[in-house]
Amino acid sequence: MAGTSLLAVIDDIATLLDDVGVLSKAAAKETVGVIGDDLAVNAEKVSGFRAERELPVVWAVAKVSAINKLILVPLALALSQFLPVVISPLLMLGGVFLSYEGFEKVAHYFKPPKKEGAPSQDVPPPALTEEELLALERKKVKGAIRTDFILSAEIVVISLGSVQDAPLGTQVAVMSLMAFCLTVGIYALVAGIVKIDDLGLHYIARGKAAFVKRLGQALLWFAPRFLKALTFVGTIAMFLVGGGILVHGLPFAHHFVHGVQLGVESLPTLGAFAGALLPGILNGVFGLLIGALTYGAIFSLGQLRSAKV
Repeated sequence: MAGTSLLAVIDDIATLLDDVGVLSKAAAKETVGVIGDDLAVNAEKVSGFRAERELPVVWAVAKVSAINKLILVPLALALSQFLPVVISPLLMLGGVFLSYEGFEKVAHYFKPPKKEGAPSQDVPPPALTEEELLALERKKVKGAIRTDFILSAEIVVISLGSVQDAPLGTQVAVMSLMAFCLTVGIYALVAGIVKIDDLGLHYIARGKAAFVKRLGQALLWFAPRFLKALTFVGTIAMFLVGGGILVHGLPFAHHFVHGVQLGVESLPTLGAFAGALLPGILNGVFGLLIGALTYGAIFSLGQLRSAKV
């Protein structure tokens, strides 16, 4: 009898772990756009410090990020239990924000460059005192923490949307696992990214073999290009994920995408292949359009406020 009860408990635990694994994979897939953007944005935010301050800054932001998630995860779970009706609107808002943020990056890329001689806000002047450098560091850390809170909230809400139909115990396990893995994983990668150029300089300065020096030069060449590529991929993923959330939440858009997919799949030869790719492409296009409209509306409001002032 006791053996049967033990086997039942083991079976329940195995089922729970299996559910957690499946739902964690689904949540990670849904949040990939935000994760990519989180990684790129945080790597950009914590770069530009003196070499000896880079890792302490990453650690400082990572600690606050963990605290953010300790607040956001229980709050999201409480909403799921007592106010589940707000989850769908929050998801839609997250989709709009993702699309807007993606388009903002595109708009910023196409902005005309600053005139020569204009001071850069990101590069501190060389004559700053130690106190001024510390003040600038604190300012940048506060900006990184604020950005992390917004991105963490997006990740938590989108993850919750993937598990809101699961039992509470499974929701707690999945959300806790996602929060822990993302915090540790993202900031471990950020720490690695910001130190790539320092590793390259180390190889160039102390490498005795020609191959080691060439490796250092390659790392110096690779580091900024990798960050740019990561930003580009993260932006594309934001349109895909944001548009996908909105398409699934809007019946007319969902039916349109599904109808087009069925029509394309019926085509001979490459119909099945094209039909598999089409939903993602249409989700991305929809996310781009919503992002453009939201960006245009916010920009217009800003212009009106400036005109009144």
